[in-house]
Amino acid sequence: MKTFTHIKTISEFHQRNRLPKPEHPLISLVDYSQMYHDEMLLHFTQGFYSIAFKKNVIGKWQYGRQDYDFDEGLMSFFAPNQVLDITIDEQQLKNKPSGWILLIHPDFLWNTELSQKFKQYDFFNYSINEALFLSEKEETIIAQIFANIQHEYASNMDEFSKGIIISQIGLLLNYSQRFYKRQFLTREKNNHEILTRFEKILVDYCSSELLTRQGLPTVSYISEKLHITPDYLSTMLRHITGQNTRQHIQDKVIEMAKEKLSTTSASVSEIAYGLGFEHPQSFSKLFKKRTKLTPLEFRASIKATSVPQ
Repeated sequence: MKTFTHIKTISEFHQRNRLPKPEHPLISLVDYSQMYHDEMLLHFTQGFYSIAFKKNVIGKWQYGRQDYDFDEGLMSFFAPNQVLDITIDEQQLKNKPSGWILLIHPDFLWNTELSQKFKQYDFFNYSINEALFLSEKEETIIAQIFANIQHEYASNMDEFSKGIIISQIGLLLNYSQRFYKRQFLTREKNNHEILTRFEKILVDYCSSELLTRQGLPTVSYISEKLHITPDYLSTMLRHITGQNTRQHIQDKVIEMAKEKLSTTSASVSEIAYGLGFEHPQSFSKLFKKRTKLTPLEFRASIKATSVPQ
């Protein structure tokens, strides 16, 4: 059984990785090549944000059943208390990693414009499985921002330093958001394959007894089947179709309801229970929200259009 270690402070992170004490207790910029890797933690959580820009990463990361090549530049984003799970072998310890890890305690953001904005960036809800892969041009931009932060961090910090660092972090996050949008475009084929698998999982669930016994499939259920996080799935679906995961689930249920209303004489209550709704009123409310008609109005409209002229 895996044992997870919680790293509460940035100072503790430095100590565990045999790094010098941080210049500031609430923020640190770590040279990834200087970290101690021979006995690195493999399963841990941390009490602060981390934004990493790395090459030749130590450790094996897997996205579902697909392994990624991490020789190219990549970024990863972690919020406090997210679980980090790494596997390595002796061959990987021969890698010569490089890059930066920016560690930011939530208290450093207090009373700044970024204090609430951090929660609005979807990529802090992603796992390493959805790392951001950078082009050469993008690497240059990100490396320059890290260099700006490093220059300010290494100088004698004064009353202007925090504001300058905060502005650079904001710039870093905005560029990262732009580059993630680009990644969704360049990985269009992979995303459409996920969409196809998503549709099959949804159809299989709705065609089984699970729908009647357990109700509508949850976003978590489908994302676990796809081996990706719920946030990444919804972001990807919105990008391709304009709708999030929950809306897709609702559409599938409405499609099934329309078929039953059109081809059977079952009552609205019977259809609602058969589709996993505990209360028929909830079904009717959803149906009207998605179609602008009540179930009975929809059934009547179908009958009206089928009457011979």
